[in-house]
Amino acid sequence: MTRIVKCGLTQVSCPDSRGMGNDELKEMMMGKHLSLIEDAARDGVQILCLQELFYGPYFCAEQDTRWYDLTEPVPDGPTTKAMQALAKKHGMVLIVPVYEEEMTGVYYNTAAVIDADGSYLGKYRKTHIPHCLPGFWEKFYFKPGNLGYPVFQTRYGKVGVYICYDRHFPEGARALGLAGAEIVFIPSATTAGHSEYLWKLEQVSHAVANGYFVGTNNRVGFEKPWDIGEFYGSSYFCDPRGEILSLGSRDKDELVVADLDLDMIGEVRAQWQFYRDRRPEAYGSLTAAEEAQ
Repeated sequence: MTRIVKCGLTQVSCPDSRGMGNDELKEMMMGKHLSLIEDAARDGVQILCLQELFYGPYFCAEQDTRWYDLTEPVPDGPTTKAMQALAKKHGMVLIVPVYEEEMTGVYYNTAAVIDADGSYLGKYRKTHIPHCLPGFWEKFYFKPGNLGYPVFQTRYGKVGVYICYDRHFPEGARALGLAGAEIVFIPSATTAGHSEYLWKLEQVSHAVANGYFVGTNNRVGFEKPWDIGEFYGSSYFCDPRGEILSLGSRDKDELVVADLDLDMIGEVRAQWQFYRDRRPEAYGSLTAAEEAQ
């Protein structure tokens, strides 16, 4: 019997945040996502990934301590708890990217993973933190992740998470495959002119090089008052052969859905024996320089 899993991605715009308090912004963005979660449930989606920092704007466009107020503990914060209830209600696995507070002043860009029975399975903390170009000042807000590259056994399959800037680094993508991931979700917030030429290259390459499915989402629109460019949507799923299975629009709030045949993983890996033919004993030079310093 084939293992078909219906998966979904959200892509949502955030309006001008001027004149809005953090609580108002959060309530508005939560409302948008709650509507899409209900749509996903009606469509029979079994695993749904929300976009990066889903309950607010991409505030890393500036450096302002105001945004520290959006942090929550994980899993004991209100957003994770609310999503646990929704996951149980709909029998849906949820990947929930939030701004995590470990303790006062120690914050992470995090995704909580919740199983279809509402149980909290664990979290991934974004490993690679950019601080570059006007508008991507993430080191002001996040510590680098310290939990490695966990893979979560959900009701419907083995899931890994990579977040946004992580996607530029093949090492973690390979680590997720070695740990058994069948689907890797990559929630992102990225703008045209900066990264768009890489959007369908890098993440498709991760799927091919590691023989798993990738689902990646990006927010949409121009977020004011900042002017760092257009978030170009184009959320998509691709299979282990690099074929794009579904693709979102460039500029519309929507749910992107695809049926993933997990049996394809075995078929592709029988043809391309990348895991068998790896030579980890020959790769010591990749880390030797850092270790020697």
